[in-house]
Amino acid sequence: MNYQTIKVRFQESICFIQLYRPEANNTINDLLIEEFHEVLAICEESITVIVLEGLSEYFCFGADFQEIHRETATGKQREHSPELLYDLFLKLATGPYITISYVKGKTNAGGMGFIAASDIVLADQTAQFSLSELLFGLLPACVLPFLIRRVGFQKAHYLTLTTMPVSAQQASLWGLVDAYDEQSDSLLRKHLLRLRRLSKTGIVRYKLYMNQLNNSLLPSKPIALAANKEVFNDSQNLKLISRYVETGKFPWED
Repeated sequence: MNYQTIKVRFQESICFIQLYRPEANNTINDLLIEEFHEVLAICEESITVIVLEGLSEYFCFGADFQEIHRETATGKQREHSPELLYDLFLKLATGPYITISYVKGKTNAGGMGFIAASDIVLADQTAQFSLSELLFGLLPACVLPFLIRRVGFQKAHYLTLTTMPVSAQQASLWGLVDAYDEQSDSLLRKHLLRLRRLSKTGIVRYKLYMNQLNNSLLPSKPIALAANKEVFNDSQNLKLISRYVETGKFPWED
């Protein structure tokens, strides 16, 4: 399996998926979403645990503004469909496996969707978490249903409005991170030693049961997709993104 945006390895019933776009701060593009879906399909039958990893400085920094800028620079109407991204988060949250996000460095914007959709979030002390979308007139529309499910409405609301990064310690207090440690590799190993004992059948039954108890994600999907399409098809927002890519200036800077 040769992928361009991710690295994949299997260890018995565990699948490790590393987001690997070092040239683009581990941002999300269409190919990454497509390749992720391919791997998750392979994992459905026999994999019991999926571990999502990033790089040491960036877990995932959200949408690829460079790609958006290239598309809009052509002058053509940009075709934007967030459904595959939402469905990716949905598979992580509801699929027949346990999903772990193992976070080092910065996570921002759409990258928060991977974390919020995971069953377990483990972090290094270097981890930081933020939602920067409103700075560009955008919304974390596909992230919020998953984030609200994990940390509650007000904490998700606060992260969205302030756009400020929070530390691993703060994220742990809010329930975004389940455990963090300076020795985070050991922390991950301890969890995998326990989780690998669980049977595939037991995991499938448990996830189905939990999804019935908390069934907010599917009803939220059409609302999230409509909001995402609106803000990413707004010409003014696309201009702000292009200006940032070209000059490095944020919208409020002259």
